[in-house]
Amino acid sequence: MNTPNGSPPPSTGLPDAELIRDPSLSPARAALEAAVARTGIIIAPREETALLRRISRALTPDARNISDEVFRAALCAVRRKRWTSRLMDLTRRESRIWVSREDMERAAGTITDPGASDPALLIALDPVMSDRFHELGATPRTALEAMKADLLDTGRVLSAAQTARLAEEIAEAFDLTDRAGFVGGAQQEAEKRARAEASIEHTARTRRESEERRLKEWESSLVRFQEVPRLLHCSHREALRWIAENRLPVARRVSQPEGQELWEFDPAEIIALRPLLPEWRRGTSEGGDRKERQGRGRDRRDNQLPEPPAVGKHVANAVIARVAALDRYAAHFRTARALDRRITLVTGPTNSGKSHTALDALAHAESGLALAPLRLLAHEFREALAARGVEASLATGEERFIIPDSRHLAATVEMCPFRNPVDVAVIDEAQMLFDADRGAAWTAAIMGAPARHLYILGAPDCIPMVRRIAELCGDPVDEISLERKSPLRAASSTVRLTDLRSGDALIAFSRREVLDLRAALMEHGRRVAVVYGALSPEVRRAEAQRFNSGAADILIATDAIGMGLNLSIRRVVFASLRKFDGRQTRDLSVQEVKQIGGRAGRYGKHEDGIVAVLADAGSPKFIRDRLNAHPEPPEELRPYVQPDAEIVRAIATEIDSDSLYGVLARIRRAVLRHDDPNYRLADMEQPFAIASALEGVVGLDLTQRWTYAMCPVDDRDNGIRRLVGWAADHAAGIRVPPPGTGRLPPADKAGREELERAEKRHKRLVAWRWLALRFSDFYPDREEAEESTRKLNDWIESVLRQQSRARKRH
Repeated sequence: MNTPNGSPPPSTGLPDAELIRDPSLSPARAALEAAVARTGIIIAPREETALLRRISRALTPDARNISDEVFRAALCAVRRKRWTSRLMDLTRRESRIWVSREDMERAAGTITDPGASDPALLIALDPVMSDRFHELGATPRTALEAMKADLLDTGRVLSAAQTARLAEEIAEAFDLTDRAGFVGGAQQEAEKRARAEASIEHTARTRRESEERRLKEWESSLVRFQEVPRLLHCSHREALRWIAENRLPVARRVSQPEGQELWEFDPAEIIALRPLLPEWRRGTSEGGDRKERQGRGRDRRDNQLPEPPAVGKHVANAVIARVAALDRYAAHFRTARALDRRITLVTGPTNSGKSHTALDALAHAESGLALAPLRLLAHEFREALAARGVEASLATGEERFIIPDSRHLAATVEMCPFRNPVDVAVIDEAQMLFDADRGAAWTAAIMGAPARHLYILGAPDCIPMVRRIAELCGDPVDEISLERKSPLRAASSTVRLTDLRSGDALIAFSRREVLDLRAALMEHGRRVAVVYGALSPEVRRAEAQRFNSGAADILIATDAIGMGLNLSIRRVVFASLRKFDGRQTRDLSVQEVKQIGGRAGRYGKHEDGIVAVLADAGSPKFIRDRLNAHPEPPEELRPYVQPDAEIVRAIATEIDSDSLYGVLARIRRAVLRHDDPNYRLADMEQPFAIASALEGVVGLDLTQRWTYAMCPVDDRDNGIRRLVGWAADHAAGIRVPPPGTGRLPPADKAGREELERAEKRHKRLVAWRWLALRFSDFYPDREEAEESTRKLNDWIESVLRQQSRARKRH
């Protein structure tokens, strides 16, 4: 008998029976050598150790021999890793990038011939891929679209040829009769989509260049102050006075190295103002005194200065700034400014009961508004009001529940209604004012909430910023400072992973760390619940409930537990004292340690709270020092601001452009000065990136583009590219179907890759549902999307729950 490669089997010179009885060989070695002698299969040296382990486990007590069937199965198990790598090579050579490593591992796991050839490996892959295609969708079309969407999440885009190859495999899996038609149609559609994307990109680039050129041409036409008296036919002193009175628009202010500021003016706009000079000169005495008094009262009512004159479409940036109202932002919220508002600022650490008094006042008011940082918290506010006998409507980015005749609303901060006055409003987590991404929403809510009595809740860190905003609005502030209801202390020593107890929360700062720690704890038989940012609010809430009820011993979480969940935690243990904040890896701040650590020792459940650090992750002194530290003084007290749809439209009108890119470029470049004394522009990188990509989509108006630019997408999952594709379909009058759930295998067999894929599909659905609330005609089938969302949430929660039980059974 020859081996699979044609060579004769190795000879030991001993019969099988003698090999088996040879006392110099271990039982596993004797069984291995006898099996090799019988089957003639060559074993590579690198395979021996793993093979001997498997044979040793297969041997019964005192046995020194195994059957050929057991030997072949053990050898196949050892070779699966190599077969998986070989399948990776074979599929990538054919550009079959849709075949995942998980698919390859499954195919390798079905092979029973230790000498399987390359064609045999590929044959084993066919039924695995067929099952996957059927799990992706009920029809070939839905399976194809789901696969393309999953690939786009990972940054991979199929060419037309790859699309045709994938369609061919799907057609075979579904046993289509008209395979050629399906494959040809898929390829033609992919080619059409590729041409459309190329056209969109080309058009976007051309329009962006045009807007940049237009802005640069305008900037190059500007003149310095020395030219203004000559152009306006006035004296130097008059020009200075009229600039101070806000009559002459300064087009651009350029900071100089020595700290001075260079003023530049648009000559066309200056010349256009000549006819107004006689009136200005006549009103110099009386009007000038009045304007000077108004200027001195700027901080009281936020820039109540006269509007600069409208002098044409190519207006100065200073005029645009006034139109945008970004340098006197509080005045933008007319309803709030018309009310005689008063603010009650309630601050305190976690577990100090900040919301209790505010919610009581809200429930007793005839009308009210509760604004939360998270969708989950908006639901909790609504439930808290219901428990007080008040039915409230709900508004978040993805959902609306309107209660007829209700005069109370629970909403996320970004959904604050600015035009309907209420008696009481509550805004939670005011320390978010310092967040570069979302802080502008808190600025807008605090400045613009149309409530006669506004309760602002937050950590002590927010006090100086809220005071500054109240000053800009001219609103009086009462301050209430609360103490923690139960004591909080730092542990004196570090904690080992194996020493974690029921009721402990282990804090990490990435999804990978959370899942790694979860796996390690489950290896020790612990029941674990997890909370991290990629999980939906519904799943986070379910995991929190498992922990609170005792169904899970330990909670592992990111700083996503810092707000929005009621957790019965006895001890918080940090797995790391450093985190990556999106820009750099740094030590945890005083506020972060207090906010997260403060979750320990829930009042009414535990006598005190303990904050500790995992062994080898840092020093208990670090925790103790930060818990005892005073709030860190903020480096910057200018609140973040950003434009809204109304401001965007106003600027577009003034610069005579329908380009969202052009509007945002002007805002970033000139509308709000970097050294503005009152405000700073929020981080608008993602809206700007979306606006830039949308420039090539023809058929959407400015407001629609702005809406798309504000859609919550994650560009790490190619979210902007997908969003532009949806927008292009919208512009072409094509309805955008909701994303599906895709492949959801049995929960107890799902791995990390499938869990992450489901989380990304959920994010797709979040973005789609957000758009469906705003463009219902082009994003139909909301009920289908909501059902898919529920299905994904249930599956993800089942995965997290089932895996815990599976570990416990072993």
